[in-house]
Amino acid sequence: MVDFNEAFGPGDVDGGLINVVVEISKGSTLKVEWDRVNKVMKLDRVEPQVFTKPTSYGFIPQTLDEDGDELDVLVLTEEPLPTGLVMEGRVIGIMKFIDDGEVDDKVVVVPSDDRNTGDGITTMDDVNPQLIKQIEFHFNNYKALKKPGSTRVDHWGDAAEAIEVIHECAERWNNK
Repeated sequence: MVDFNEAFGPGDVDGGLINVVVEISKGSTLKVEWDRVNKVMKLDRVEPQVFTKPTSYGFIPQTLDEDGDELDVLVLTEEPLPTGLVMEGRVIGIMKFIDDGEVDDKVVVVPSDDRNTGDGITTMDDVNPQLIKQIEFHFNNYKALKKPGSTRVDHWGDAAEAIEVIHECAERWNNK
């Protein structure tokens, strides 16, 4: 398998277009994670059916969030995206998230060319409020069966806040 962190950089961050590597498909219960050391997609766990992912989920290459992992991304699409897919995402915002007391932010993107629905989404204000509620419910509760109260959506930010966080995480990667 290709080393995504060698093959791809973060993208045109200032232009709001980033590279995203998909780990988990929308609707999946499989918690798949990029194993940076062994350079493989690895099954971390199988979640209960009630906690299927409300969006496809991935990361930005050559970034490190405060939790030591690549910066996470929520990809808003109608269709699930397959594990291992690399895509260009247009940044529309960020979900500020706390997991076990650590910052674990999620950049929110749509595909840079989504002629189905994504081209009509330019900011977080364009996202269906019901989807926002579903995402918040998922992330506030997905660990509730093992560690109740260990996760919390803090707030939603705009694209400018997301781009600032991406720059911080890219700098952290470069200084590792």
